[in-house]
Order: sequence, then structure tokens, then C-alpha cells
Amino acid sequence: MNDDPTSLDQLHEIVLPPPVPWFPLAPGWYVLFALLLALVVWGVCAAWKSWRANAYRRAALEQLKGCQTITAISETLRRTALAIAPRATIAPLVGEAWADWLASRADCAMPPEVRRQLLAGGYAPAEQAVDLGPLKSYAAAWITSHSPLPKQQG
Repeated sequence: MNDDPTSLDQLHEIVLPPPVPWFPLAPGWYVLFALLLALVVWGVCAAWKSWRANAYRRAALEQLKGCQTITAISETLRRTALAIAPRATIAPLVGEAWADWLASRADCAMPPEVRRQLLAGGYAPAEQAVDLGPLKSYAAAWITSHSPLPKQQG
């Protein structure tokens, strides 16, 4: 054996430290997990609140499927409007005022044929065949996309 300290015979294997364990975690990870949990809970609560707030829309769309007359479709629209506005606002709306109110709350434009059907509504002869397709599609679009009235302040 060689006593020279610079000799290669004197080398030893490098001893590596053990790998850093995942647990226990550093405090920052617990803070991050708590923030993520709070964000998930907030998201679930917001989704639940939105789903419940739109229950009247789902019910109106289900009712609209069974409507076979202009009067029934208009009645469904009026019931839906009563879910977002006070009765005192909706009840006096008839004729042009009703069609204008519907058009002002919708994201989609009201076709002239639909406006004419809403105005003539229950006054058209019963034996006359009427195409309800455009009126039903507008009503469905209005129900799904109308903007609710802003909250009353005070």
C-alpha cells in the first residue's frame, strides 16, 4: 500500500445523502393545498348557485316543448318573465309593449313574423294553420339567453 495522500489507492467512494422525502411537506405546500381546496369549494358553490338560479329556465324549456298554440307559447314566455321581473311590471304589458319588452331583454333579434304572431296571438282564427317553428325557436332562444333584471337597490 502506498502512503502517499495523493495516490489513487487512497480514494473512497462518494457517499450520497439519502433522497429528500416528500413527507413531511414544507408548510408552503399546505398553504397551497388549502388555497386550492378553497378555490374548488368556491367553484362548486358558484356552479350550484347558478344551476339553482336557472331552474326556471329549465322548467320553461320543458313546458315550451308541449306548447301547440301561439297563446300557450306566449303564456310560457310570460311565466318566464314573471320569474325575473315583478308582477306589477309584467302584468300590464300587452300588444306592442309586450313584444318590445321581450325584445329588449333578449340577446337575439325578434323576427317580424314572431312579432306579428305575438301581437295577433289569441285573435287569429282557430282553423287557420300557423307555423309555430319560428315562434318556438325564438321563445327557446329568449328563455335560454334573456338577461335578468338588475337587483333593486335599497
